[in-house]
Amino acid sequence: MTSPGLAFDHAAERLFAGLRRAAAGRLPALAGLESPPWIGVAVAVALWGLIVVFSEPWGRLWGTGQDARCYWQAAQDAAHPYLHSEWNDPIAYVYSPAFLQLVSPLTALPWQAFIAAWTAILIGAVRFLTGPRLLAAGLIFPFTAMEVAGGNVSLLLAAAIVVGFRWPAAWSIVLLTKITPGVGLLWFAVRREWRALAVALGVTAAIAGLSFVIVPDQWRTWVDVVIRNAAAGKGGTWASVPIPLWIRLPAAVALVVWGARSDRRWTVPVASMVALPALWYGGISMLLAVIPLLPGRGRPNHERDLEAGAISPS
Repeated sequence: MTSPGLAFDHAAERLFAGLRRAAAGRLPALAGLESPPWIGVAVAVALWGLIVVFSEPWGRLWGTGQDARCYWQAAQDAAHPYLHSEWNDPIAYVYSPAFLQLVSPLTALPWQAFIAAWTAILIGAVRFLTGPRLLAAGLIFPFTAMEVAGGNVSLLLAAAIVVGFRWPAAWSIVLLTKITPGVGLLWFAVRREWRALAVALGVTAAIAGLSFVIVPDQWRTWVDVVIRNAAAGKGGTWASVPIPLWIRLPAAVALVVWGARSDRRWTVPVASMVALPALWYGGISMLLAVIPLLPGRGRPNHERDLEAGAISPS
């Protein structure tokens, strides 16, 4: 009789066969997208300049900087950052107080300076994920251009997930912003890498605890905001994939469990993307995190991490 575990493996194998074949054939395709590094720099500078110029006044041209404006605007009234927290509010702030405290040195800048710095950080995240020769292709990927222009945090989450394989504390930025993409932490649980899981959760708890000591009322308000928006079943707008989270989340769990069992790191950012609270089209840019996690793309493999002591085998 077939064991439940074997049955799960067979079902997952069939379910994600297409993804596996796509990943296996990705390296030659990526090589065809490479360009000299100077082209990537030129595209990055041009994109940065366009976004900065068209972000003032914000939202009147292409909606440029609209998501970034949510963080900046919330910080302008630091005592009441959740004054705008309804999902359909164009300047709603719905992340934890800890994130706002983290970016406070930037939000202290005037808006134009803030969007200039913030856009540069997002472009830097793209450069980290793609490398110099794929930077141009990564930036003109429509969903990436959309995400950089809007200023959302998805690209930072993608970078944190990649970094998190070696330094699990990086997962704190995922858990303290969009929360549900933290489903990727199942990778460590399935593989019994308890030390890495404990570091990810422990650092997040420590940051949250320190932040709570400083602004306890804001944390209570944030919990209310999360519960209220979740209960209302908000799943995005016309600019998001119209598939509710309750359908996407089980698929994300299955994907990351299958990837952990078959040693496919690239499944983690894909699953985290699928598990976004609202899968905005710009959030699809998180797929760039697949690039450094594919075999042969220069990221350390599991065995090398073990040898370096970055993660624990049990």
